[in-house]
Amino acid sequence: MPDTHAPGAMPIALDAMGGDHAPDEIVAGAVHAVREHGVRVVLVGAPRPLMEALSVHDALTEVPIIRAEEALAMDEGALASLRRPRSSIAVACHLVRRGEASAVVSAGSTAGIVATGKLRLRSQPGVLRPAIAVALPTRPTPTVLLDAGANAEVKPEMLVQFAHLGAAYAETALEIDEPRIGLLTIGSEPEKGNKLVKRAHELLSAAPGLNFAGNIEGHDLLTRTVDVIVTDGFTGNVALKTMEGSVRYAFAELRDTISESRTARLGGMLQRKRIRGLNQRLDPEVHGGAVLLGLNGTVVIAHGSSQAKGVSAACVLAAGLARQGVVTRIGERLAAAPRSHRLW
Repeated sequence: MPDTHAPGAMPIALDAMGGDHAPDEIVAGAVHAVREHGVRVVLVGAPRPLMEALSVHDALTEVPIIRAEEALAMDEGALASLRRPRSSIAVACHLVRRGEASAVVSAGSTAGIVATGKLRLRSQPGVLRPAIAVALPTRPTPTVLLDAGANAEVKPEMLVQFAHLGAAYAETALEIDEPRIGLLTIGSEPEKGNKLVKRAHELLSAAPGLNFAGNIEGHDLLTRTVDVIVTDGFTGNVALKTMEGSVRYAFAELRDTISESRTARLGGMLQRKRIRGLNQRLDPEVHGGAVLLGLNGTVVIAHGSSQAKGVSAACVLAAGLARQGVVTRIGERLAAAPRSHRLW
């Protein structure tokens, strides 16, 4: 496989106009990825503001710019991909499709990224719906959760395919052999859940090539009970946002508790290193965002509120996935499924 960190490797196409803090923080993240991690990046967006932002970092000669005058607003949905065919995210996807970039990174509208990716890159052969995969910060290795928001309504067969997508991701990016698959529902017993989950449980139990461990519940999200957690996009997104909100609340309460008294502040100082380590492990900016699996190209969706650190991490993640060949691995896994058991 080509080394995406090598001087001659294809760059990451970074949508410089997507995100709450675009383009300044996006550009700062690109410069950090180039200088600190050796990742080649090309910025896609309106040249003038990008050149101004690059000049702040004295990086005009380090990061190329590809023109794209249009941009998807953060509040625009899937239809915007049709209304703006020359948006920055569309041009970034086009670079990957033409073989001029190894991956796409964007902190823009998730709905717009998913719709544009499906339109420009197309789904891999046999893929019913692409799914958003997120790496949950469990130990000793992350747990993959999908779908985290691409498909609010699904069929049982799609959940089986999500399991294959997640397994390929875990095998490639996390180097987990025979990843254990769990189905997110309201009880561990096979009969627990709605019609969708019950039927999906039956299909997953009979699916060859999948190490299905059974149902898991919401309290198992961070316990490393399984390697891959499968659910529909509606449930997955709610679970993810609930978990992120709970983490923010817990740290806010911890800060307040530590500052309540002199003794508490002293205890906080003694545990400062551990608290910082925990905060970094649970910080979404550190992990680079989510991955849209099932397309003919690597697409990383950074958090909409990402600043330079998060954008840089997303570029590093995208470069690594492209180097590891996650798209190829997904294709191989789907093709290897016995024809009599294929549900797509």
